[in-house]
Amino acid sequence: MDRAERPDRRALLAGGLAAATVALAGCSTSAATSATSAATSATSASPDTRPTTSTAAFARLMEGNKRWVSGDLHHPDRDPTRRQLVAQAQEPFGAILACIDSRVPPELLFDTGLGELYVMRTGGEAIGPVVTGSVEYGPMTSGTPLIVVLGHQRCGAVEAAYKSFRDGKPLPGNLQAIVKALRPAYEQTVREGGADPVETMARAQVTLTATDLRSNQDLAPLVGKGDLAVVGAYYSLDTGKVEVLTGAPS
Repeated sequence: MDRAERPDRRALLAGGLAAATVALAGCSTSAATSATSAATSATSASPDTRPTTSTAAFARLMEGNKRWVSGDLHHPDRDPTRRQLVAQAQEPFGAILACIDSRVPPELLFDTGLGELYVMRTGGEAIGPVVTGSVEYGPMTSGTPLIVVLGHQRCGAVEAAYKSFRDGKPLPGNLQAIVKALRPAYEQTVREGGADPVETMARAQVTLTATDLRSNQDLAPLVGKGDLAVVGAYYSLDTGKVEVLTGAPS
């Protein structure tokens, strides 16, 4: 994240968090009261309470992925009752930064429902100040204990960026911004080599992004206190399985 932007954003979070939260929930005191009631009802109505630790949150995600792989899906919290319960308030237990690929929808492959995950999706998990701020929102404002950076097999964005660097041919329009964001992963891939450089680059992008988030100025204190884990993971299009690459909480 651009360090020049950090003071303003931290001041905004410190001084305007309450107003922003109320605005998101309905912009009124009564809405905030209803939100608290709805959140309490949602917790009591659900057979699984919200995980409050990174270990429990990670276990919940991986259990959901096992169901996705086997086909034994629970489809939790996806009915009109759940929609009404979370309409005024949300308290997701995880934040997922994934690719825009249509075959990699985090809510489905982790078998989760409404109000359980913050989801950010960019081409090749490309990251910048706005995306980083979006990832930080849950952990920094409502105690979301888990961030997962989720790359995937046969990533078209990574392949396009790799070929652009290799051939020295920029991509058109704002696609080039994705290419630039993936440069560190490309450079690591060149150093490492390997039979499938696109696959190597896709995995490198995950681990580098997870490391950057885990160690950045705003999230590092939460990680250091054990309040947050940042996991790098990789999704197989062939099997549906999520593989952990780095940062799994113990």
